[in-house]
Order: sequence, then C-alpha cells, then structure tokens
Amino acid sequence: MGQLSNNLRIGLPSKGRLSELSGELLLQAGLNFRRQNRGLFAKVKGLPIDLVFLRTDDIPTLVAEGAIDMGFTGSDLVEEANANVTTRMRLGVGRCRLAICIPDDSPIRSANELDGKRIATSFPHITKAYLGQHNALAHMVSLSGSVEVMIQLGVADAIVDLVETGSTLAANRLRILEEIGSYETILIQNDACRDSEMADRVVRRLEGVVIARDYSLLEYNIPTAKLADAEKITPGFNSPTIGTLEDEAWRSVRVMVRSSEVIDVMEKLERLGASAIFQTTISNCRL
Repeated sequence: MGQLSNNLRIGLPSKGRLSELSGELLLQAGLNFRRQNRGLFAKVKGLPIDLVFLRTDDIPTLVAEGAIDMGFTGSDLVEEANANVTTRMRLGVGRCRLAICIPDDSPIRSANELDGKRIATSFPHITKAYLGQHNALAHMVSLSGSVEVMIQLGVADAIVDLVETGSTLAANRLRILEEIGSYETILIQNDACRDSEMADRVVRRLEGVVIARDYSLLEYNIPTAKLADAEKITPGFNSPTIGTLEDEAWRSVRVMVRSSEVIDVMEKLERLGASAIFQTTISNCRL
C-alpha cells in the first residue's frame, strides 16, 4: 500500500503476542486483511479501513494525536503516556499487575520509605504519581527494557515492573512491596476519528467475538415439571429458549452460560433430572 487514504485507521502492534492476539481478533470479527512481508500497512477487504502496524508503546500517543483513529494497546501504556483517548473495549486478555518490587532482604516495608531512593522502571509517570500519593519522591531510572537486574547492578534500590506469575521476581530474589494497579489489553479511540460510524461498527463486531469467548451454548432436556427449577439454574442472557418434544412430559432448553460455570451448571441440571446435556462453543454472537 503506497499512500494512506482517508479511511478509518486502526493501529495494531507490529510484533509480539499482542500483535497476534489483535490480528486474530480482527479476522474472527470478519475484518479480513493480509499483511505482506511484515509491511507497515494493510487494507481490510471490502471495508474502508486501513491497518497500521506500530510499536505498542506508540499507539496511545498516535491515537491521541489523531494520526490513527483506533488502536490495540495496553491500558498501562495509555496511563503512562497520559493519552487523551477513549477506551472503547476491554478485550479480556493480557491481564497483568504493575508493582513496586524490592530485594527479598530489603528492610523497606511501605512505599513512603522509598523517598530519596532510586527506582528503575519503564513507567516513570505512573510511578511518580503513585509515590506522590504516599509522600515519597524518588529518583527515576527510566529504561525501556528489562529492569529486574538493575538492583543487582547497583543501578536502583527498587524496580516498578509488570508482574504476571511472579516467577521472574523469584528468580531474581525480589518480592512485591506494593501493587500500583491492574491492567489489560484495550481498544482505544480518538473522539474526532475519521469515520465514527465505521468505528462503532468495528466495535460491535469485536464485541461479538469477545463476548462469545466468555460464553457457551448449553442444550438439555428437562421434565416439564422441573422446568421452572431449571430456569433458575440457567436463566440465560435474557431468557432461555424453550422447545417442546414429542413426549409432552419433557421440554428442551437452549441457553447461554458462562464458560467458566458450565461444569457446575451441568452437575446441578443432572441432579435436577435433566438429560442429553450438551455444551457447544460459541465463536461469535450479537446480544
């Protein structure tokens, strides 16, 4: 693609796990594209949408400046950039915690004791704001890469970094002092985007995929006399779909259930007397 048009522009991370996740999400939502030779641009087939592949850290700023209209990034990066953007969707992936971490043997017990200390981090803005709430002013050692070894190198007294499982901290003999906040992958938008109607359409498509990931379709047969009790177990998104069977003593039920609750729900239905209980994966939906 040679020159950008006036189509809606969506920024995607150019590499990494978030690049794969956002690309898969767009394809599942029917926004088909082909990125050739790791190019910087791609067009969505059949829709006036241009995709721009960028550094994840730059996406909040570029959306805020209007260079692109929407973008996939981390809520931590939006807060760090202090970007004036609107969060259109939380994607339910990439969840992590931002935490102040110190050596296992450090005598420090609270954030206010970091006053005058050196802190290595990729999030100096968030860190300063948090420490300010605890009457602490620290020297920021701003780094863009890994910060776990900075204490061992004598560069810092503490670090502020993203934490998932905590295994990296344990390997570097670090512990969490305090958690600053929780973050996840989000879709952001500039309020003055080129095509707000198309942006809304994109969001609705993506919502269908994201919501579907959290739900399963449950189908079962239940004695008519137990139908009211079954509906209490599976009330559905609005209400369950009830069908009749050849045997009037039974009813069939189709209902959406949170995937995380399916096994428990199936056991309750079985104890109630339900039979032929089936779970089906939902790939897309509109609610």
